[in-house]
Amino acid sequence: MNENDVQGIAAWLVERGLAGASETELLHGFCDRSCQAGLALSRAVALIDTLHPIYEGRAFRWRNDGVEESAVQEYGSSNEGEAAASWLSSPFYYLLTSGTDELRRRIAQVDSPDFPHLDTLKRGGHTDYVAMIHRFAGEGAMGEMDCVYSSWTTTHPDGFGDAGIAALRRLVPSLALAIKCASLARIAGTLVEVYLGRDAGRRVLSGRISRGVAEKIRAVLWSSDLRGYTAISDTAPPSEIIPLLNDYADAVISAVHEAGGEVLKLIGDGVLAIFRAEDPAEACRCALRAEAALRDRQRALNARRTAEGRPVTSVYLGLHIGDVFYGNIGSADRLDFTVVGPAVNETARIAAMCSSVGRGVVLSSAFAAAAPEQERANLVSVGRYALRGVGRAQELFTIDPAVV
Repeated sequence: MNENDVQGIAAWLVERGLAGASETELLHGFCDRSCQAGLALSRAVALIDTLHPIYEGRAFRWRNDGVEESAVQEYGSSNEGEAAASWLSSPFYYLLTSGTDELRRRIAQVDSPDFPHLDTLKRGGHTDYVAMIHRFAGEGAMGEMDCVYSSWTTTHPDGFGDAGIAALRRLVPSLALAIKCASLARIAGTLVEVYLGRDAGRRVLSGRISRGVAEKIRAVLWSSDLRGYTAISDTAPPSEIIPLLNDYADAVISAVHEAGGEVLKLIGDGVLAIFRAEDPAEACRCALRAEAALRDRQRALNARRTAEGRPVTSVYLGLHIGDVFYGNIGSADRLDFTVVGPAVNETARIAAMCSSVGRGVVLSSAFAAAAPEQERANLVSVGRYALRGVGRAQELFTIDPAVV
């Protein structure tokens, strides 16, 4: 690999990094171009931690032997079980804890490599191995995402040679920076989706972040809470409260998402969600499908928690359809992307009527009128009520107990 090759690959990394290429595209493009320039790579791996509620990080892989292997692997916690044992015996852990930035092993020249993974590579015909860590400064870290790990392997009889090692030392920092940029973009998407919701997150990332920018929409509104939560929180052991909230929130959110809805807010034990469709009847159908899925999930959840001797409860729900403003509300430096308007307050009041009428779900007259005919046939009136803070009394409905 000559100087022109090194400069060309470096320029390509900058161009693709600025263009928003994925981590996989960056690693594969780097390896392919390096091989074309005479660097005899056989395998390469790059790892970076992330901020995600499930995954600890992501690993990106490349190999030149045509063997099918997942190019991206999302991995969970490395703090327990086999994953912890594998991590503690890895070259990457050695680099992280020793303070060194590079580890090279001429594995073809030793009988028994000092890391289990290198012994596997040696048996596969690999001759030379280099691991690198590129650390971020304190302000450059995000959570546990504080470095990029990479490893490079060759099957060339003479290993990488001095020129190959020099090329890796010059080029891998640029690759690490490009991977960090791609990962930060992915993390931003994950964070806004996890904390704002899928649709709201996409809108924020597209630039909808100005205070007061809101769109008037017609949507089905979902407002749900846990029955008797205050009494449970007063009597249950403190260690049970968060697991209880998580279990029931997962049941609600999963049901809403699977039916095509958007969860906008978690308010203590409550959930605010919306369903949108060009045809209001379809939005109502989706909300009713989510309600049915929630009932199924709740039955299974209560059976499991009862068997475990843990407190159980139920979700009560109000459904309404109306016009709301959907967008940014708040101060100049603290915004919330949500829905506001009288219809939101009315939905909360409708949900609160569940206790008065002895039902788990109560629907507004507007929702009942907008629902598809087939679903409307399963709705029954629970009477006419004046809702607190709502200027007019209205007939409320529930789902016929005979079809639940």
